[in-house]
Order: sequence, then structure tokens, then C-alpha cells
Amino acid sequence: MRESVGVSDLVWQSQPNLRRPLLLLAFSGLFDAAEAASDALAWIRDRSESTEIAEIDPEQYFNFQEARPVIRSDGSGGRTLTWPSTKVFACRTEGVRDLVIMTGVEPHLRWRTFADQIVEVARRSGAEMVITVGAMVSMVPHTRPLTVTGSAADAELAERLSLDRPSYQGPTGVVGVLNQRLYEAGLPVISIRVAVPHYVPSPPNPKATRALLRRLQQTARVRTHYEELDAAVTEWVQRMDAAVAGDREGADYVARLEKEVDSNESLLPSGDDLAAELEAFLRDRPSKPDDSGQDSE
Repeated sequence: MRESVGVSDLVWQSQPNLRRPLLLLAFSGLFDAAEAASDALAWIRDRSESTEIAEIDPEQYFNFQEARPVIRSDGSGGRTLTWPSTKVFACRTEGVRDLVIMTGVEPHLRWRTFADQIVEVARRSGAEMVITVGAMVSMVPHTRPLTVTGSAADAELAERLSLDRPSYQGPTGVVGVLNQRLYEAGLPVISIRVAVPHYVPSPPNPKATRALLRRLQQTARVRTHYEELDAAVTEWVQRMDAAVAGDREGADYVARLEKEVDSNESLLPSGDDLAAELEAFLRDRPSKPDDSGQDSE
């Protein structure tokens, strides 16, 4: 039986018992270049024992002229209509903890209310931490490892995990709003993002997706099967190499990017160090946010 709990637009199908879950979020839009982040979370979901447990009703959050519903034939004479939506999946993993994965399209409207829905999901699912996953176009070459960087607004969390504190000022996307709302609600939240070559922003980008999956496996200690993308990454790099080789100006530009990246990389700490500090931080927290739906003072 479907029930609406807490916030009326958040509809729950079930609430499984999960092992110390982390909530992973990705939304296609500004913070998802080449759809690398959405693809990474879909990759994990499709290779886990996953169950859809909730959905945010899209009616109040989308301009359907911009994100149109899709109608399809079902093969037996019927027709189905699929609306843009935000779905929540419980994923049982081979690691020490389970995951709650939430993906969808960046909403157009009512971002504050939408952020409150995410807080409700985190609290009701028992998530110990939230990780927003993203991808940003950057001045990086396709020929080098695509760097994954991270940040956290909480000073202690940032120091423990050797993460940056957010420093960007200016217009933001829904992920920026979510990070701030989760932080204000007293929920541990970190943001990780992969750099995507700005001259190849179109999806798919298996190299960027693989970089995120590898980092998530190291950080969360859950198997993501990132190595299964090796062949796709090799093929993608070869196609990019061939395209650049036919353009002298492009080849010179990539060479300049290589030189810059080789002399100035900003990386997260090693996977083992990050995972150990994350576990220590969660273990040392004095208490979890309450489940009442009210923010901690």
C-alpha cells in the first residue's frame, strides 16, 4: 500500500531495514556534465539488489514544457506515460553498509520545498551521511585521469576528510541548495564531483563515470564494479584521440591542458585514508539528527 508520510509530495512504497546506509544523490542538470553522475548512480543501482522505496511527485516541481513527459507503446497495444520524477531506491551492497540512491532531473520550481523532501528521505531512511555526486565541465584533458574533488560545509568533517570548504559564490543549482539545506538540518553531507573535459561535454562519458564509481567504492567501502567500465573507457579515449589527431590546433590545445594539469592537481586523499576517517567521524558523532522532521538547534 502506498502511503504519503511527512511531506505530502513524498510518496513511500516501503521502508526496508538497511545496514548503516549512506544516501547518494545525483540530478541531471547544471551539476551533471555529460550525465556522468547520474550514470554512476544508475550503474550502482543496476548492479545491486535494489528496490524502489519512494518517489517525489513531480507535479509541483517541474515545468512540463521544459521537461516533457514521454509516451510509449508497451508492445501489446497499450500506451504508457512517464513523467519526469525523482525516485528513491534502497540498494543492498556487498560492502559494510547499504545505500539509498536518489536520482532524477533537477527540478524547475519550489527548490526549498524540494530540499525539505530530501531531508525527510535522509531522516526516514536512517542515512548516516549524505553524498551529493556531480560532474562539472573543467579545463582538463581527456588524456589524463579525470580528477575527483570533494568539499564539506562542516568544518570538522572537512578537516577530518581533508576536504575543501565551499568557497564558490554566485548562482547555484539544486545540488548547492541541497548541500546547504542538509547542513542546516544537522545532517553530515559531503559533495564529490568529477572534472569533465569542457570540449567533450556530451554524454556518455564512461571515463568520468568510472572515476566517480572508483572514488565511491573507496570512500563508502561498497563495491561499485567500476572496473567493468575499463573497455568502454579505452574505446572512448581512443575516439577522442582520433578526433584530436585530425585537428592540429586541437592537439596543441590538449597538450597545453596536459601541461597545466600535470603541474597542478587537486585530489582527494587516498581511498583508504578517506574511508577510515569517514568511519571515524560517523562513529564519533555524539548523536544522530532526530526523526521528528524538525531541524536540530
